[in-house]
Amino acid sequence: MPEATTVHTTSGAGVQLADGYFQGYAVVGLLAAIGVIFVAVAFGAGRLLRPVVPTPEKLLTYECGVDPVGEGWAHTQVRYYVYAFLYVIFAVDSIFLFPWATVFAAPGFGAATLVEMFIFLGFLAVGLLYAWKKGVLEWT
Repeated sequence: MPEATTVHTTSGAGVQLADGYFQGYAVVGLLAAIGVIFVAVAFGAGRLLRPVVPTPEKLLTYECGVDPVGEGWAHTQVRYYVYAFLYVIFAVDSIFLFPWATVFAAPGFGAATLVEMFIFLGFLAVGLLYAWKKGVLEWT
C-alpha cells in the first residue's frame, strides 16, 4: 500500500513575501503623496499671500527689458533644431554603449555583445551618412 504524501503549501511564506513587497511600494507611494501635498500647499499659500494688482504694464509681454514691437510671431531656422536633434540622438545613443561595455567583460557574453554593439554602431553610421548626404551637417 502506498504511503500518504504530505503536500506542503507555502501560502504563509508567500503572504509574508507579498507584505514586504507591497510595503516597499507603500513607502514610495506615501513619500510621493507627501511631496504632492507639499507642492500643493506651497502653491496655494503663494496664491493666497501674493498681491494681485493687474496693470497694463504688468500684462505686457516682457522680453529682456525691451518693449515688444510688431507681431508675436518670429521666423526661426529649422536647421538649428536639426543640429540639436542630431546631438540628442548621438548623445543618448552613446549612453547605450556603457552598459554594453560592462556586459562585454562578463564571461559568456563577449561575442554576442560585440556583434550587437557593431550592429548598433552600424545603424548610427547609416543615420550619420544619411544626414551628411542630405546636407544637414552643412552650416550655412
